[in-house]
Amino acid sequence: MKAVSGVSEFKREKFKQVLHYIIHQCGSLEHFGKVVLYKLLYFADFDYYELFEEKLTGETYRKFDFGPVPLHFEQAIQELRDEMRVETFEQEIGQYKQYRYISLKEPSLNLLTGDEIDFIEKDVTKYCYMNASQISAFSHGDIPYKATNDDDIIDYELVFYRDPLFSVREYEDGA
Repeated sequence: MKAVSGVSEFKREKFKQVLHYIIHQCGSLEHFGKVVLYKLLYFADFDYYELFEEKLTGETYRKFDFGPVPLHFEQAIQELRDEMRVETFEQEIGQYKQYRYISLKEPSLNLLTGDEIDFIEKDVTKYCYMNASQISAFSHGDIPYKATNDDDIIDYELVFYRDPLFSVREYEDGA
């Protein structure tokens, strides 16, 4: 399924604030690296869309083997590094390299409402305990990811077909 809806709705600075906030909240966790960060961003954006029917950051996610990947991540993280807000480094974990992120400053949250911050915090708390393998496997079970062809853009509208395990919204039964 190819969908490009949302590409023009990307809110770069808001995405950077959400990204920095998640790094600030989770950077000290032992298992927190790029893979976990990708999935936390995905769930924050897609869960928010399911619940409120509007996009939090408007980021575009693509389906790759290890789960959803945010399209503007590398550029945003580089900007946060250039602004001396985050630091990145690599760490050897067994046979794998883990890309780590540490917040150097309090994140600016002026583009986020209090309700958005609360939502992100609850969502992050829900998923942050998972390591890279666990959260990747979990993201593979989400309908938006499952219903998308490899390397294609994941359509936000697919959240309305989620299984109860992933759904963040109460739906009426229709009975």
